Amino acid sequence: MTPSLLNITPELTASVATKTIAAQALLADIAADWSPATFANSLGAEDMVLTDLIAKFNANSPAKPIEIFSLDTGRLPLETYDLMAAVQQHYGLKLKVYFPQSAGVENFVRSNGINAFYESIELRKACCYVRKVEPLQRALAGKKAWITGLRAQQAATRVGLPTREYDDGNRLEKFNPLADWSEKEVWTYIKQNGVPYNALHDKFYPSIGCAPCTRAISLGEDVRSGRWWWENPESKECGLHVKA
Repeated sequence: MTPSLLNITPELTASVATKTIAAQALLADIAADWSPATFANSLGAEDMVLTDLIAKFNANSPAKPIEIFSLDTGRLPLETYDLMAAVQQHYGLKLKVYFPQSAGVENFVRSNGINAFYESIELRKACCYVRKVEPLQRALAGKKAWITGLRAQQAATRVGLPTREYDDGNRLEKFNPLADWSEKEVWTYIKQNGVPYNALHDKFYPSIGCAPCTRAISLGEDVRSGRWWWENPESKECGLHVKA
């Protein structure tokens, strides 16, 4: 689905209103009971919904704000950087950005090549570790909870995704406020609230990561089929959300 193809029905409007109230209540509980909490914003459509919700929450509850951060892998599409700038302009928010350790990236590229992630699942996951997992660990250090934009319908690896779970690897609570949201509900919220989003979504990119690991999809393909398209669906996670 591209945003322009969305038909907002009364049923969609009603379901989004109900789920928005639930997400707002969850964010309030997280801020009250699990501070300091942080939101890992990958700048996808789901994460822009949460960016909007958290920005509004923080404006009304400045005593215990929820932090927002992003990971810059060094290989993001230009459109993602443009969205970072749009977020700052729209919300007056400067994202807290974490970068990979330069030595780790240098060692990986020197040992394996600049595009080694195409060669095997092991090398792709090693690249993800250097560029995403290790920076995430630094971002989560000292936090009691982290918030994600994961949805159960996104991928085979996310079926049965709960709203709340314990992350053994990072030793903190993990919350997925949009776990039961549909793709149409996400886009309905974005359209109704004027939320900025990645321009690649208008070019049939429903799921956006690093530029060399993301492609547009065809009509009828799964929303995650454009991510690591050379792999089986069961392996399509970068390591950020793999249970220990």
